[in-house]
Amino acid sequence: MIDFIAHNLAPIMFTTVMLMLLLGYPVAFTLAAGGLIYFALGVELSTISPEIRLFWPLLQSHPDRIYGIMYNDTLLAIPFFTLMGLILERSRMAEDLLDTVGQLFGPIRGGLAYAVILVGALLGATTGVVAASVMAMGLISLPIMLRYHYNKPLVSGTIAASGTLAQIVPPSLVLIVMADQLGRSVGDMYVGALYPAIMIVFAYCAYIFAVTMVKPHWAPALPLEARTLGGGVTSLIVMLLIAIGLYFLGHNVLFTGIESPEWQLVAALAFAVLTVYVVAIANRTLNLNLISRLTQQVIIVLIPPLALIFLVLGTIFLGIATPTEGGAMGAAGAIVLAAAKGRLSMAVMKNALDATTKLSAFVMMILIGARVFGLTFYGINGNVWIEELLTALPGGEYGFLIVVTIIVFILGCFLDFFEIAFVMVPLLAPVADKLGIDLVWFGVILGINLQTSFLTPPFGFSLFYLRSVAPPSAWKDKVTGRMMDGVRTIDIYKGVFPFIIIQFIMILVVIAFPDLVLRYKGDAPTVDPNDVQIEIPGFGQGNGMSLPPLGSDGAGGAPAFGLPPLGSEGGNGQQAPAIGLPPLDLGGTAPAPATPAAPALDLSQPPVIQ
Repeated sequence: MIDFIAHNLAPIMFTTVMLMLLLGYPVAFTLAAGGLIYFALGVELSTISPEIRLFWPLLQSHPDRIYGIMYNDTLLAIPFFTLMGLILERSRMAEDLLDTVGQLFGPIRGGLAYAVILVGALLGATTGVVAASVMAMGLISLPIMLRYHYNKPLVSGTIAASGTLAQIVPPSLVLIVMADQLGRSVGDMYVGALYPAIMIVFAYCAYIFAVTMVKPHWAPALPLEARTLGGGVTSLIVMLLIAIGLYFLGHNVLFTGIESPEWQLVAALAFAVLTVYVVAIANRTLNLNLISRLTQQVIIVLIPPLALIFLVLGTIFLGIATPTEGGAMGAAGAIVLAAAKGRLSMAVMKNALDATTKLSAFVMMILIGARVFGLTFYGINGNVWIEELLTALPGGEYGFLIVVTIIVFILGCFLDFFEIAFVMVPLLAPVADKLGIDLVWFGVILGINLQTSFLTPPFGFSLFYLRSVAPPSAWKDKVTGRMMDGVRTIDIYKGVFPFIIIQFIMILVVIAFPDLVLRYKGDAPTVDPNDVQIEIPGFGQGNGMSLPPLGSDGAGGAPAFGLPPLGSEGGNGQQAPAIGLPPLDLGGTAPAPATPAAPALDLSQPPVIQ
């Protein structure tokens, strides 16, 4: 029995710790306790199994490993983006966006559902926090959609799925953690995830369009009396064209003196956007009636969050700022926006800072527990066991990706993405790298997979978030005064299934077409390490790294460097100065010869005392 445990300690440890996590024990303490307990057990069994390489002094490496976590500046982006999202959520930006975009799409069938999807993408690009997005949209849009007779499963599924876009739309916290655990650039991860995220948003909208075609009564248009901003789409199109024209004017005429193309682009965009924004503000303040009320509201509400998204993502994509710097600018920009709207108070700042501190401490504790777990697991050759298990799968890299997708999907139904990222990803990444899988591509696939698991009954986190804010029983609508039916849990479960199918299709699309992600590499030439040859010249040979005598004629292949020999004549028979310098002639009387050195002592004889 002891021999069996000693030779199978890695799978026993992994199974035990995962079972404890699935039972709901605190993640950080479970990982740390599992690592320490199995470390002690491994030290005792190391004499039985040569596969166990644990000894007590190895515990002294933990302080350095923990310090390495605290020294990782990539993780600074987590509190920055969290603070930005919480400030925006508490400043009621989501409420303004949903109301304005709902009015913009209101005249068409499914307009409110389109608004929820687009606002979910915007919130994902600004907050990056699933809980904040789902709960904000559930509180704001769910009553409105039910008021106008939207199908309850459709409403529930749309809100839950749109909120989870924060998992994959940059600057997602998932992508930051994935980049850190995979050892890749956060900026590369953002660029790689951009196209798949946009495709998922369009796929959601295509599903809503199909529903409006097949079941138009499930997603009706807003009635005329509910369109409080009136019409004016033509005015909005005109202002959009004016903004495009101002951009080209700035880029091709006004800011041509800027040498950097990135800063020239930023200056032209800022000029166009600020001009349109100032016109909208002036139109509202001075009642100029230059543009429609709908256009005015859309510009005033949409431009600040879009500018914030560009401040964060645009500067990262253009290479102007690092992700950590972009997160810091985003947090500062969110505070400025909240203050400009008059919604920034000490209570808002205190709540946001408290939540940010708790989340950051939560992440750090899980990371510390994962480091303790990892030291023991690698010490008992657990990484070798995982590698042999996964590389033996049929199908090569695609078989590996499919199996990993299924495993992560199942784990995502029970565990938070932080736990999966800190425990599973470090074990899977070396295998993926050995199979030749691009790790950014692998990280994006895992991110979409975790987004899918957030929707899966019965343990999907987004379902719990929506359940916490959806009315479970009959409730009275404050606007119409009518009693409305509550949202049952089964309605939420039924509503998310079409979106789960869409997510699975998108995972398969990203696996089948890796160029959707690999575009992050740009047009840089790729170098195969197997084709690189390094030749080291020998020392002391004619073509080696040794220097020839100064002034030699290069005989034997040694170059002369064009210098005459020291103290010899130059090539034309004249005396050449040494190394091109004139002889030192300082004038005056030559100094007296130095005192002769004392005779050397004969240490083999005793000293003579005079």
